[in-house]
Amino acid sequence: MRVCLASTSPARLMLLRQAGIEPLTVSPDVDEDAAAAEAERGAPLPPAELVLLLARAKAAAVARGLAAEGTFDGLVIGGDSMFALGGRVYGKPYTPEEATRRWREMRGATGILHSGHSVFRVTPGSEPTEATAVAEAAVTFAHDVSDAEIAAYVASEEPLHVAGAFTVDSLGGAFITRVDGDPSTVVGMSLSTVRRLAAELGVRWTDLWS
Repeated sequence: MRVCLASTSPARLMLLRQAGIEPLTVSPDVDEDAAAAEAERGAPLPPAELVLLLARAKAAAVARGLAAEGTFDGLVIGGDSMFALGGRVYGKPYTPEEATRRWREMRGATGILHSGHSVFRVTPGSEPTEATAVAEAAVTFAHDVSDAEIAAYVASEEPLHVAGAFTVDSLGGAFITRVDGDPSTVVGMSLSTVRRLAAELGVRWTDLWS
């Protein structure tokens, strides 16, 4: 049983490898900003709906390509994450200035990490079938993170390209005091959720181990 990760995210790849799965990785040909803008043309979507929409778009794009090739037999996994705090939704900050602003707002606060999951079962000669879910985890940040620590963390560039401007499994982990929910959700993908979706598609998790 093969596994394809519809993402080039190092964090998601690491999660699967740590769980005993060595996936094929394919970068989905999806313009995420355009897809989100199109979906939110009428009104902004709740974060849970938006991450699921983007996860489905990415997984579907890769699943279609593999199905067209006609040789892939396995699962395609797509995901997307966003962080919500104080009524605002945060993706990746990209700039040091934005990452710094966010961290000053986050310290001492609790936000929700929303992670959308889309899993396709691709079988040669059959139409792909899909199972989806959204996982959420509450993340609480230390109240005593100093401006100097924020500056040093931002200077590491780690928070610039991750949802919410933080990680829980690397340098940012020391500034997080509590995670309520599946911890792997905060890393980028809930393994327990993916296992459940695989089961819905008739695939046993242990059959995915490399």
